[in-house]
Amino acid sequence: MARLPRFVLPGYPQHVIQRGNNHERILYEEEDYWFLWEKIGAAAEKFGCELHAYVLMPNHFHLLLTPHLDNGVGKLMQYVGRYYVQHFNARYQRTGTLWEGRYRATLLDPKHFLLPVCHYVEANPVRAGLVKSVGDYGWSSYGANARGDDDPLVTAHAEYERLGRSAKARRAAYAAQAEQPLDEALLTRIRDATNKAWVLGDQAYCESIETALNRRALPRQRGGDRRSAAYRRATGRA
Repeated sequence: MARLPRFVLPGYPQHVIQRGNNHERILYEEEDYWFLWEKIGAAAEKFGCELHAYVLMPNHFHLLLTPHLDNGVGKLMQYVGRYYVQHFNARYQRTGTLWEGRYRATLLDPKHFLLPVCHYVEANPVRAGLVKSVGDYGWSSYGANARGDDDPLVTAHAEYERLGRSAKARRAAYAAQAEQPLDEALLTRIRDATNKAWVLGDQAYCESIETALNRRALPRQRGGDRRSAAYRRATGRA
């Protein structure tokens, strides 16, 4: 089956995941983390992407970013992937693929999902059992978003800016939200949208994306499309 093209619209945020092949580790030592961190930052600047949240996990990484150029996300991931594989293979004297195929991505509605996806991304180490608290993990954007730590990778999104009138108020509001775990239904929705490459948004938002890109933004309902000619013929409504 031919692969569907990704949803690409400059100015619209995307949640991106890249995993190691067979869920194997891609990061071992501190130098690996710093190398990947630096390449993500260099690529974001080079290809016009603003990064709002990220986490570097031992066997995968997440990015929440807004591209401002056509195919900015694709070029960023290609750049990061190529340079990091060279680094990893040389350092650990290996050859061959490192990644689990193409990266996965979903375009999302920032009004309703930007902040929840930020929290989803940054809480990955907690869900994986690596740390007890999201603030205990050093390789994520949580320090910048919740504490104001210096992190040149992170650019605040407009939805983040609406959390408060001052930087202190925004950080406090963000940290308070992060302490509340996302419910299972929302977790599942975020995962499904990203893994299956569907738009993450309500019906109206998805319809606006469909109009802009002339392609479906959500999967068809089970049992087929009841608006289709085939359905009308099968039910004698043609």
